[in-house]
Amino acid sequence: MNITHLKGKIPEDLLDILTKKGITELRPAQEKALKAELLERKNLLISTPTSSGKTLIAELAAFNSIFRKIGKAIYIAPLKSLATEKYKEFKQFYGDKAKIALSIGDVDAVDPKLHEYDLIITTSEKLDSLIRHRIDWLKDVAVIIVDEIHLLNDPKRGPTLEILITILKEKLKNVQIIGLSATIGNPEELAKWLDATLVEDKWRPVVLHKGTYLQGKIELK
Repeated sequence: MNITHLKGKIPEDLLDILTKKGITELRPAQEKALKAELLERKNLLISTPTSSGKTLIAELAAFNSIFRKIGKAIYIAPLKSLATEKYKEFKQFYGDKAKIALSIGDVDAVDPKLHEYDLIITTSEKLDSLIRHRIDWLKDVAVIIVDEIHLLNDPKRGPTLEILITILKEKLKNVQIIGLSATIGNPEELAKWLDATLVEDKWRPVVLHKGTYLQGKIELK
């Protein structure tokens, strides 16, 4: 699908930014997400290979909401380093059109100015702390993006993430949840728990070959 097919379906500012980023064609997973009513604010669980275009799906959900004044967006990253990377990426392309914040500091500290921002990029631990401090802007959140959502199965970080998503679902009845992952062992079960449509695809930008390496030689299967 050519990016021009989104004209009239997403805000002009968003389409202009995607064009400036050099995006001309949507990848298979992105097309599937749109057909699964991404722009109609449906919950989606995206299970596709690395570099298949999951971040753009998150962008479309977040900035469609922000530019249409539907509500704020929160991007939950599993690590501070990944949160910082996403902050820099979004700030570079969207910083002139939206207020973007990075909140990954001391989990016991509250960032008092976060209510001024449109997109808050954070970790599950930090967001859990913010909610426990009863932030007054949570009610304004319309989109929650959970990157690497398969970490729900992680014995160390999984419980916090599971409780966090449960709380968000309870407090924000109309929130759109977008879960992103390249590896989910039980995607149908997780999609049901999220009340989400499962979007799966096997396409990857580079074909993956399996084989064995021995004494300087590679034997492909």
